[in-house]
Amino acid sequence: MSFLREGFKALRLTVVLWLLTLVLYTLPLLAVGQGLFPAMANGSLLRNAGGQVLGSTLIGQPFSSDRYFWSRPSAVDYSTGKTAPTSAPSNLGPTNPELVKRIEATASTYAKAGIEKPAADLLYASGSGLDPHISPEAARQQIPRLVAARSLPSAKLEQLILRHTQGRVLGFIGEPRVNLLALNHELDLRAP
Repeated sequence: MSFLREGFKALRLTVVLWLLTLVLYTLPLLAVGQGLFPAMANGSLLRNAGGQVLGSTLIGQPFSSDRYFWSRPSAVDYSTGKTAPTSAPSNLGPTNPELVKRIEATASTYAKAGIEKPAADLLYASGSGLDPHISPEAARQQIPRLVAARSLPSAKLEQLILRHTQGRVLGFIGEPRVNLLALNHELDLRAP
C-alpha cells in the first residue's frame, strides 16, 4: 500500500513540476517575447513585398552573384536548400594546406573582381559558419564591382551601406557590421 501511496505522490509531484516549468514559466516568457519583440521571437524573418520569406537576418546566406554584396566564406553547405543549415566550423588549423588553398582561391576571386587586398572577413569564415554580417570596410571594397554590375552611382551604394550598418552592441561590444540579407534585399528594391 505504501508503494501505491508513494507512486501517487511521485505522480502528483511530476504533474505539479510539469505545470510550473511548462505552463507557468513558459507561457509568460512566450507572451513577453511576442508582445515586446515579435520579429525576434519569430526568427527575424525578412519578407519581400509579396510576403514571401527571403531568409532570417540572423543566419548567413551565400551571395556570389556580381549583382550582390558577397558574403563571407562558410564551411556550411547551403546547396541542399531544403532545411536550415546547421552551425559548422571547418576545424582547419592555420597551417592546414586545405585552408591555405581555400583562402588563396577566395583571394584570387576577389583579385579578379578588382579587390587586391580584401578585408579579413571576406577571406575567413566565422566560427559558426552562419554569420550574416560583414564589416562596413568589406562592403565598401565591393562598391566598384556593384557599380559595374548594377549601373548605380557609388554614392548611392555608400548610403545603402551606411543605412544597414549596425553599431556596437550597447556602444562597446563587438564591431560595426552590415547585415547582408537586408542590404542585398534593399539593393534589389532600388535597382532590380
